[in-house]
Amino acid sequence: MTSNGDRGAERGTNRGRPQTEARYGIPERADGMLPWAFVAEQMRDARNYWVTTNRPDGSPHVRPTWGVWVDGTFHCGGGEGTRWVRNLARNPEIVVHGESATEVVILEGEAERIDHETASSELIDELDAAYEAKYDAPHGTPFFAVQPTVVFAWSDFPTDATRWEFDE
Repeated sequence: MTSNGDRGAERGTNRGRPQTEARYGIPERADGMLPWAFVAEQMRDARNYWVTTNRPDGSPHVRPTWGVWVDGTFHCGGGEGTRWVRNLARNPEIVVHGESATEVVILEGEAERIDHETASSELIDELDAAYEAKYDAPHGTPFFAVQPTVVFAWSDFPTDATRWEFDE
């Protein structure tokens, strides 16, 4: 695996502008939209992320976490007894927001569990090495790979607000 950040383009994406009833000044034209490299850079370089999952009653559960961007995919994880990991076991829907409120990246999608039963030891070793390099601490399993269905990003809202939709 490489950390090239190109996986978003490989999955079959449609890049456009966010759609809202109130336009908020978001341009309709395509020029000025952000490239996927912006998403990759922000997700790679952030130290902390906000993760939202759904509690069993459907209410949101939000928490900060660490994560790594490996092979163009965001990976995070936590202990089996944590509320958010238990939430993902019931419902894999997840939202991940980078730590910046000005250099914004928001991933909406599903979390795919990665552990010794579902993934190769090479992948787990690579993710642990990425955590070790970034946080000076190993991670352990489980990890979750976030497969986005939609990504929003901007750095100069509303002029460069960009939306990517992914083929399922």
